[in-house]
Amino acid sequence: MGLLARTFACSLLLAIAASVEASAAGPAPGQAPPLISRDAAGAATLRAVQLAQPLRIDGRLDESLYADVQPISDFVQIEPEEGSAATERTEIWLAFDADNLYVTFRNFESQPQRIVAKEMRRDHSTVWSGDDIVSFFLDTFYDRRNGVEFTVNAIGGRQDGQTTNERQYNGDWNTIWDFAVGRFDGGWIVETAIPFKSLRYRPGIEQTWGFNAFRTNRWKNELSYLFPVPKERGQQGLHMASLAAPIVGVIVPSGAKNLELKPYAISNATGQRAGGTIAGDLSADVGVDAKYGVTQNITADLTYNTDFAQVEADTQQLNLTRFSLFFPEKREFFLENSGTFAFGTAGNNFNANGDAPLLFYSRRIGLEGGQPVPIDAGGRLTGRLGRFNLGLLNIQTSGDDAAGPSTNFSVVRLKRDLLRRSSVGMMTTLRREANGGAGTNLAYGVDGTFAFFSNLAINTYWARTETTGATGQATSYRGQLEYTGDRYGVQLDRLVVGDSFNPGVGFVRRTDMRRTLAQGRFSPRPRAGGLVRKYSWTGTVAVIENGSGHLESREQSAAFGIDFQNADRFSLDYGGYYELLPAPFRIAPGVTLPAGGYRYHDTRLSFTRAQLHKISGTVSAEYGPFYNGHKTTLGASGGRVNLATRLSVEPTYSVNQVDLLQGSFTTHLAGTRATWTATPLMFTSAFLQYNSSTHALSANVRLRWEYRPGSELFIVYNEDRDTMARRFPQLETRAFIVKVNRLVRF
Repeated sequence: MGLLARTFACSLLLAIAASVEASAAGPAPGQAPPLISRDAAGAATLRAVQLAQPLRIDGRLDESLYADVQPISDFVQIEPEEGSAATERTEIWLAFDADNLYVTFRNFESQPQRIVAKEMRRDHSTVWSGDDIVSFFLDTFYDRRNGVEFTVNAIGGRQDGQTTNERQYNGDWNTIWDFAVGRFDGGWIVETAIPFKSLRYRPGIEQTWGFNAFRTNRWKNELSYLFPVPKERGQQGLHMASLAAPIVGVIVPSGAKNLELKPYAISNATGQRAGGTIAGDLSADVGVDAKYGVTQNITADLTYNTDFAQVEADTQQLNLTRFSLFFPEKREFFLENSGTFAFGTAGNNFNANGDAPLLFYSRRIGLEGGQPVPIDAGGRLTGRLGRFNLGLLNIQTSGDDAAGPSTNFSVVRLKRDLLRRSSVGMMTTLRREANGGAGTNLAYGVDGTFAFFSNLAINTYWARTETTGATGQATSYRGQLEYTGDRYGVQLDRLVVGDSFNPGVGFVRRTDMRRTLAQGRFSPRPRAGGLVRKYSWTGTVAVIENGSGHLESREQSAAFGIDFQNADRFSLDYGGYYELLPAPFRIAPGVTLPAGGYRYHDTRLSFTRAQLHKISGTVSAEYGPFYNGHKTTLGASGGRVNLATRLSVEPTYSVNQVDLLQGSFTTHLAGTRATWTATPLMFTSAFLQYNSSTHALSANVRLRWEYRPGSELFIVYNEDRDTMARRFPQLETRAFIVKVNRLVRF
């Protein structure tokens, strides 16, 4: 703990010292305009209207604000006709009172019957990618690189999220805010109220924040912004804080420290097969989460007797490689502010990026072998100090016979902003087991992200691990250059992972490797008016050697894609591969490939029907040599069938038929999620999955009701069955869970 303590102390002292630089957090704003003003270069400055009385959030524009104040408008297309005026008018009002910021949209629609709106569940991907939506961005620190986003569709589906360094988006950040949608003869309305208590911002009563907004018209596949962004960024262009216009004159509360408490109570009835019968158990427990605003821009999160029983089950995966599978994080406590702990990559700590390791992977905490491990208590401190981003985390888990000894997990993250959109930082993680455990694992490293212009970025890191009893090369480093223009794209990447590199609170898919990758893309756009919006040709070469310089893997691939005007997509991919198996590899029960080198290739066809349709999803077919035989794969993924406004089914299926010299086998992976959404605050879902490789049939049924803002009731039923048992399909485990929590804000 000595090294960790010293690291933490140094980091905190540096951060405190840097707070004197807070004045450099953003460019100086202009003078307060009447409502919107533009300079000679076209740059805009906004002003929010101060209200004496709160607005009624009811989806109706009947207050005096909407009659007396001219709205902000003049949205500009980035798709399909970049730079042209939006074909449908969108109007925005910005206002505030003593407690809330108000953002209102009036969205005119020439064909209201063609409005696309299918999903009411909060944070569901269909809201963002398949529905007609409006969305706005707030850079509350006015640092021109970070912010929060709020999205609403035409039937009340909503999303909220955090953006870090203009690219790292965390859609699992959920805060308290109010909204309502409404219709009028020529379109639809969105009213929102964002409590100042739900936001973090710089010290001071009078604020300057960054603001941008966009709107989608799905039936036209049109995307328009209030302040334009590069068209290649699409909807992700909203993350670009550097292009947001300043809102001046927002008056916020004096900075009183906010406190939120969220106690929960849970009851479990579980059963597990033992000795031919199901043994039952009934239990109950309580716990609490707390959030405290240490300052206006530093937040402490505390948790005691943490429970995640309401989290949806993992999606089953099939593994035909010799490397580890990655499962995404789904637990709310670890998802919030996760962008702070991203290291050496553009992704968050819960998203794998191919072969690149994660120094911090939160699923290593509270889970062991896929089974939950009790979390006694933990805390997290995140926020900004001047030009520094600070993140501290400490979690203590219990020990038992199944999960092993009690373990302490600690993470320290410090990152300093440079230039306009660049940063350098450091991270330290420590995993320490109690007496009798495997010992101590320490990981530390430095990283840098350097962004130039709007499309050029360089990502780099160096990291090292120290594990009790481990020998060998325990370092990893990476250098990546990426250009992501609309017409051209280039990526050059060099990644090295030592044979003993083992971050105890991280994730490593593949060790003992040196990967060199080059990729080029050409994406021309034909003349407007046809069926096709964009073509795309992509070529990739990747070579992986081990630490001794011997070739282990090689990939040479080419891909051709067509993006249609209606958002459908067709793709054709060809790949040639070389794979060295250093030891015999058991690819399936009864089928083991001998050690040696294998050359093979495959061809893949796929078609994606966009989510704006009643039936959507991707169908694909793949065929080609595989190791010393052949493989045929058919699949349907991302499927969705809208049976009614509130009822949807999301099926997935894949089948692999593999014929090798050592034997043949067929795998099936099937699943479906049926969801009934009663209101935007209540839904019931049933998630059924079947995996032939493990003979497992599982069900996860959940009811979630947000009975008041931030307070929820969950009713969950889980079961697992064995399809190979004599009594098909034999029940192995089951659980019935009722959990309720209550948010109290001070």
